[in-house]
Amino acid sequence: MIIKQAADVLKIEAEAVLGLVDKLDQRFIDMVESICMSKGRVIISGIGKSGLIGRKIAATLNSTGTNSFFLHPVEAMHGDLGMVCRDDIFIALSNSGETEELNILIPSITGIGCKVIAFTGNPSSTLASTADLVIDVGVEKEACPLGLAPTSSTTALLAMGDALAVVLIEKKQFKSSDFKKFHPGGKLGQRLAGNVDGIMLTGDRIPGVSDRASLREAILTIDRFRLGIALVVDDAEKLVGVLTDGDVRHLMALGEWTPDRPVVRVMTQNPKHLKTGTAAYDALNMMEQHQITVLPITDDEGHVMGILHLHDILGKGQFKFSGK
Repeated sequence: MIIKQAADVLKIEAEAVLGLVDKLDQRFIDMVESICMSKGRVIISGIGKSGLIGRKIAATLNSTGTNSFFLHPVEAMHGDLGMVCRDDIFIALSNSGETEELNILIPSITGIGCKVIAFTGNPSSTLASTADLVIDVGVEKEACPLGLAPTSSTTALLAMGDALAVVLIEKKQFKSSDFKKFHPGGKLGQRLAGNVDGIMLTGDRIPGVSDRASLREAILTIDRFRLGIALVVDDAEKLVGVLTDGDVRHLMALGEWTPDRPVVRVMTQNPKHLKTGTAAYDALNMMEQHQITVLPITDDEGHVMGILHLHDILGKGQFKFSGK
């Protein structure tokens, strides 16, 4: 009984999606052309289940090269309408076409100058009558036996959104290489899955300087390695401090710049650092938390084993901090 009920639901929803094929007409072509010619963005809006589908459609459009965002109708009427520009294309989602919160918003959208496209299952609805284009996503029945929970209707809405996104991929000649640019998470995920040992700089790539060195020697080390930092170590190669570009600027601003001054007098003691074996994800979190781009890596006894730069985790020029 359970398997039969589940199968019936899948059949009903599959038939609902297939039923959309015969509804495709010139209006769908006009929608695609309008989006391609627009200098603005595609704004998706809806309430309830339609709103959830709208968020997914906006996300799919964004990831496939069409600048889009979801606008909640209620939030729009309380200030978010300021995000809308006349060059934008506004797609309103409502199966009934009588969603009050959405219909109240439409006059303001048209007043701005946006083209309004309605995805609705009721071409005779209030929403349809106010839209510039109507895309019929109507279904014969919901999979819900009570006819109450949106099931087939939301599946059809989602499928039509996917159809739009895929057609736009072809129309805009969006390539797989473009898709990868918008999905760096895969590459980043691979980097973060490992530990710092595999990505840190080691050996003669470590900008180390003796704790007996002068400030001048430390600055020359910073300049030579171009990591913005010198790691100050003792005779046993244990980390005792660091000198950074920022430290040098601070000294110059205070008029305390003396080339022969011992670096141990001006270095930062007990600097932030991590131990070998630390997860790259934890290193990234520490960097963002303290807004630093370089971390010394030591063993359990404090011997310097390497140095980790933000670029080594994220890939040069591909990612940034949150900006907080």
